[in-house]
Amino acid sequence: MEQSGSMFRRRTNRRSFVKNGMLAAGAATVGAGLLGRGLPAFGEEKSGSLPPGDAAILRFLAAAEIIETDLWIQYNELGGVQNNEVPGITGGNPLYIAALQILDGDMPQYIHDNTDDEITHQQFINAYLASKGADIVDLSHFATIPGSTAKGSSGKKRLTNLMNLTVDTSFWSRYRIDTNNPDLDPNFVFPQAVDIDKRTAIPRDDTDTAGVTLDSSGNLVGNPIAVNHIKAIAFTAGFHFAFIEQGGTSLYPSLAQRVTSPEVLRIVLSIGPTETMHFQTWQDKAGNATPLTDVDHITGSKVEFKDLKTIGKESLQANLIMPEPTPFLRRTFPICSVIRPTETKGAAMGAVKALTDDGLFQGQKDERFFDVLNDLAEDADQARRQG
Repeated sequence: MEQSGSMFRRRTNRRSFVKNGMLAAGAATVGAGLLGRGLPAFGEEKSGSLPPGDAAILRFLAAAEIIETDLWIQYNELGGVQNNEVPGITGGNPLYIAALQILDGDMPQYIHDNTDDEITHQQFINAYLASKGADIVDLSHFATIPGSTAKGSSGKKRLTNLMNLTVDTSFWSRYRIDTNNPDLDPNFVFPQAVDIDKRTAIPRDDTDTAGVTLDSSGNLVGNPIAVNHIKAIAFTAGFHFAFIEQGGTSLYPSLAQRVTSPEVLRIVLSIGPTETMHFQTWQDKAGNATPLTDVDHITGSKVEFKDLKTIGKESLQANLIMPEPTPFLRRTFPICSVIRPTETKGAAMGAVKALTDDGLFQGQKDERFFDVLNDLAEDADQARRQG
């Protein structure tokens, strides 16, 4: 009975959300803004010619890609290549870029390209839904979180908050340990590569770069504490990049198991591996973080980055970027190099929890955002392959 009451409250909230037109109908023009008329009541979203479960999965993936797009645009404004291929040409933040380039000299290009990829993912999925007469997703109403005001930021309101993150870096050891798989060992605690708690991954304002300049070779110089601080911000971003993309790496194959239509399956199986390519790139770069300790002058949160190239533990070794073989499906089978986790049960809700625990939505005061995100995830998790 309690569960029924909770469901009723969620559905009531969903109706309120829908009436305000924050999801858009498939008949609307797909493009900038994804404008359109409001959806009908909860559970009656139009699937058009798609199986309802497939439409639900694609809508959740569209929402996830919209969220990713929002955070990647912030990273690109401050740290990416500045050209008109992606929105938010601001000139960047030279000091932040220099700190990122400690991880790899091509970091601005990689950030730009990852941003571009996520934009195309959400645009394509919504366009496909619309082409089938299905309802599409628009979360722009919820872009209300204050963002960075540092040099290079557009100052726009955001869907996501990159300035108070608690980054789960257990993905690092999960792909390096060959005896445990989260699908078979849900209670096993994979070690963190670095403890990142309540840290910013972008300069919040110009005080985060105060006391730092670039020398004639483009190296960071100035007050040692200030130099370490901007480095710590960039290194936090490096691990956050990998955290975000490993989520997509697991989410797509997990939900693919619930898809009915061969064409929708093709979409999910074609987009998902690009997330894996992102993930492998970012974990490789994060491993180049240099040793330092920083205490944030605003939050008081301390972070310590160690040299993972010389740490001596295989479970944390920087250059082990290929997935170690692990038990898969059943322990009676030989170990196998696989993406993990790929358990389909609760995959979408698990993704929402991970993003929420990350701190991405801190500052979001509209409860309808959480209502709709959870409902979209719930619908995706309830999808069943037909036939």
